[in-house]
Amino acid sequence: MKTVILLIISNIFMTLAWYLHLKFKYTSIFFAIILSWGLAFFEYCFQVPANRIGSYYFSITQLKILQECITLVVFTAIVWILFNETPKWNIFVSYLFIIGAVFFAFKF
Repeated sequence: MKTVILLIISNIFMTLAWYLHLKFKYTSIFFAIILSWGLAFFEYCFQVPANRIGSYYFSITQLKILQECITLVVFTAIVWILFNETPKWNIFVSYLFIIGAVFFAFKF
């Protein structure tokens, strides 16, 4: 559970580092890079411990699949809140396939 919480926090910072600057396109690219790197620092402060702790319970491949699933959920929420992009039905179908992938990665 601790791994999941740390990965969620990490992914919030990661998603903001990658996409928040798009909300402020009028700022300089230099500022966007500095902002992104600053946010990425905090991402790693949560991601590294998450993977260290998680490696006692999951394989590295399982950790990656878990991280990608969390990334999509966090990304969807942030894009919905910050950019007003409402996910369409095909996105939800895609997520169902990803949930299936997670199931197979952890079940078998």
